[in-house]
Amino acid sequence: MQNFEDRIAELEMKLTFQDNLLEELNQALVEQQFVIDKMQIQLRYLANKLKDMQPSNVASRAEETPPPHY
Repeated sequence: MQNFEDRIAELEMKLTFQDNLLEELNQALVEQQFVIDKMQIQLRYLANKLKDMQPSNVASRAEETPPPHY
């Protein structure tokens, strides 16, 4: 009978440990999702900023005429 009680006590300890671990993993997942959401907002902001940028007034090298000594 003692062996049976020891096994039940061990199972209860394991269950408690797993419950705590599951809660820690859940909290880590919540924090990661918060970070991902924040990064998505920042990425959208940067993408909109890039879309709204005016083209540069400086011509690219391919569009520039070569200097007269060429």
